[in-house]
Amino acid sequence: MNLLLAEDDTRLGELIVHMVEAKTGIRVDWVTTGSDAYDYALASTYDVVLLDWMMPEGDGAATCRKLRKAQYSGAILMLTARDSVQDRVAGLDAGADDYLVKPFEIDELLARVRALTRRNFAPLMEEMVQLGEIRLNRASHEVQLGDQRIALTTREFQIIDLLAVNRGRVLTRELILDRIWGFDSDVTPKAVDATVKLARKKLELAGHKGLIESVRGVGYRIHV
Repeated sequence: MNLLLAEDDTRLGELIVHMVEAKTGIRVDWVTTGSDAYDYALASTYDVVLLDWMMPEGDGAATCRKLRKAQYSGAILMLTARDSVQDRVAGLDAGADDYLVKPFEIDELLARVRALTRRNFAPLMEEMVQLGEIRLNRASHEVQLGDQRIALTTREFQIIDLLAVNRGRVLTRELILDRIWGFDSDVTPKAVDATVKLARKKLELAGHKGLIESVRGVGYRIHV
């Protein structure tokens, strides 16, 4: 299970990440702004997105509405100190699936998460993805060009798959690094560049060019 936590209170964010991972082993990606929450939620498949109401660059309610407008169908749990009926209604009307008032116990948070995941919001991922002449097989982690199989490492395949899920969108090096290597990894964004370079070389040797586009100073995208 993977969770996305959007919380700008550093102490509370650190506490939630530590307690959830210590109690359950669940991976938690943590961001501190509404804009990052939006980008991360659309860049991967999370079991539950935990949105704090008060955040910079888009509060929880605005971010929730924006995600639903973008057809995001995953589970969203709103975290807030606001406890009036009107506030609860506003959060749910923004597209949240549940609402948890601060302060809360970690055990209650986990119970809400379990309840949401039982409702199975996560969309099914296509096993085969066609990118022009390139075909990705998620089941076998293979890439094919016609009848030719292209041998990629796990990281190379994961980056191409992540870009394929978000085709047309530019993903930053930092976002790719967090989603593929993990937010607590010691590697730098240069690892993303090196992995993309190796994947491109293998694709070019197989006779295919231009699948992964570089966006100078930002990151990468696939727009097939």
